[in-house]
Amino acid sequence: MAKRPPDPPSNREPDREPRAQFAALPWRRNAQGEVEVLLITSRETRRWVIPKGWPIKGMKSAKSAAQEAFEEAGVRGKVSKRPVGSYAYDKRLKNGRLQHVRVAVFGLQVEGEADVYPEVGQREKLWLAITEAARLVDEPELMVLLATFRP
Repeated sequence: MAKRPPDPPSNREPDREPRAQFAALPWRRNAQGEVEVLLITSRETRRWVIPKGWPIKGMKSAKSAAQEAFEEAGVRGKVSKRPVGSYAYDKRLKNGRLQHVRVAVFGLQVEGEADVYPEVGQREKLWLAITEAARLVDEPELMVLLATFRP
């Protein structure tokens, strides 16, 4: 009896192997010395997220995260050499499939915000206290990372 070929993967089922992304957690201290973090909206779903993206060829992970923060939110600053944490989510790809993604998050102490940057006008930006930011994101692991973030 011939073996039946496997069913093609459903667009609803995520790819099994997680892919890596790098994110920046932009932060600053307000006039009272309290830590604030920057959230941005995603372009597609308009959910509150942190700047992140796929690895940039030839760039170390922390620098890649800092580059995403500039492109998506117009912020520059001092990026941590080691991740401050990580989280997972399922990304809907252009072909409709879901891809498991593991995101390494690097702290970015913001030293300046540009008025002009690649994705200006495509996203909203919001500086918030850590506890407020944690309440606005959808990903449970990112909520915990934000709630426990101490630069």
